[in-house]
Amino acid sequence: MSTPNDATSAASARDTAKARVNPLPEPLRTSRTGPRRIFQQLDRHAAYPYTRNDYIKRLLWKLVEHTLFRFTPSKLNTFRLRLLRLFGAKLAPTAVVRSSVTIMHPWLLEMGEYACLGERVDVYNLGPIAIGHHTTVSQNCHLCAGTHDHKNPAMPLIRSAIRIGDGCWICADSFIGPDVCIGDNVIVAARTVVMRSVDADLVVAGNPAKVLTARTMDAE
Repeated sequence: MSTPNDATSAASARDTAKARVNPLPEPLRTSRTGPRRIFQQLDRHAAYPYTRNDYIKRLLWKLVEHTLFRFTPSKLNTFRLRLLRLFGAKLAPTAVVRSSVTIMHPWLLEMGEYACLGERVDVYNLGPIAIGHHTTVSQNCHLCAGTHDHKNPAMPLIRSAIRIGDGCWICADSFIGPDVCIGDNVIVAARTVVMRSVDADLVVAGNPAKVLTARTMDAE
């Protein structure tokens, strides 16, 4: 037969097992560079860093991207290429762009023969992005051609560029940062973060990307 003490102990055990919410940590007040201050002043950031024509083109493209482009069957690649060309993209006839790809500015995108953008690739091309012949950018990759000047308190927008050479394979979930140039025949392993340019004929991996080995091909 249970006693009141047993019931109290059981209730206490249940309360102890419940998830506990920790309080916020105290802010750090020390600074390596002297008295604490806030570097970036976002109230000084430009509210509209693009031209009026840029905003109009972006609006029109987003309407097309989220309707005609997004819901096309996989086999209608030629139709998607035509839509992108209407907005200024320079695409080889054999290029492949999946319907789930997101592109910021089609007029700043260039793709060579048999170049491919895989499922859910994010082409954040605030500046120009060029992808070479026979290069594949696999699913969920992020091509980030844009950043901010973190040394300026106003954090002005920087519209960077990215160039990926011929015969490259950018494997799944990789991040290619602003102003990166990747040489021909490079393999970027899955989930790699590339923030500096990579010479040709290499295999890189990691965060940040480091050279694993040279890329060699078996004799034909």
